[in-house]
Amino acid sequence: MNTVAKKDAVYAFSAANEPVLHVSPGSTVTLETYDCFTDQIQSADQEVAAIDWDRINPATGPVFVEGAKPGDVLRVSIDKLEIGSQGVMVTGPDLGVMGHRMEKMESKIIPIENGKAVFSDQIHLPLNPMIGVIGVAPEGKPVSCGTPGAHGGNMDTKEITEGAAVYFPVFTEGALFAAGDFHAAMGDGEISVSGIEVPGRVTVTLDLTEGLHLNYPLLANKDGIALLVSAMTLDEAVKIATEEMIDLLLPHTDLSVSEMTMLMSAACHVQVSQVVDPLMTVRFFVPQHILDSLTIRLLSGRESESSDF
Repeated sequence: MNTVAKKDAVYAFSAANEPVLHVSPGSTVTLETYDCFTDQIQSADQEVAAIDWDRINPATGPVFVEGAKPGDVLRVSIDKLEIGSQGVMVTGPDLGVMGHRMEKMESKIIPIENGKAVFSDQIHLPLNPMIGVIGVAPEGKPVSCGTPGAHGGNMDTKEITEGAAVYFPVFTEGALFAAGDFHAAMGDGEISVSGIEVPGRVTVTLDLTEGLHLNYPLLANKDGIALLVSAMTLDEAVKIATEEMIDLLLPHTDLSVSEMTMLMSAACHVQVSQVVDPLMTVRFFVPQHILDSLTIRLLSGRESESSDF
């Protein structure tokens, strides 16, 4: 098993990052991760404002996938996701949706016990472990791990979890895959600017996908597929995600643009992932029964024989 330790972390996705591991397509890799604060907050008594804010949202990696080149698509199958036994949340002035009503930075330590997040004695939350930061090196300049984009990054999408696969457009040789910022639980929007932030380990299988072209990350699970688009506003992200999904599916059908648009309006969903990062992220979700009805199978070759997506 290829394992990458959390000390091998980057704070920006970049083609200039030196790979910590080279693997061939189809390889399985385990990444150990810090929480989004690089494990700096261990007690509610700590002064949150005093932590090193340059060490936020580390992503373990990058991993160089042999043969990956610009224009390809990297498939990341999330085989196993494990989280730590303690989480932390933070909010404060100018953070998240309610930051304008906060007077000071505050943190909350949240134990993970018996399959629940212990928010208080009265409130034990169900877990939905997920990956906040995941992606590949972008085209052009480095992008902070705190910012989402076409390369992935800080998309904070709760469906990026065990059993799902995420497909990324490749922008540089080797793709340079990295991941971090795990959450024990998080609601759509991540309105406080944090989920329940935890360290952990993720095991992924990295492979190249034939016959698929993407401009943005695509998520697939047993329920269907979703395009993940980040933009300056939710309005912009919704428009891009909708049109990109229609353009992705339309060539596989005999429908007109008008018919496809009506079908998407009747049966598919615009969903919000997060509204608190430098860009906002939405997902356009198409249920699996729609893909089945249209007999759409986006993958080809070796993957199509083994994938449900």
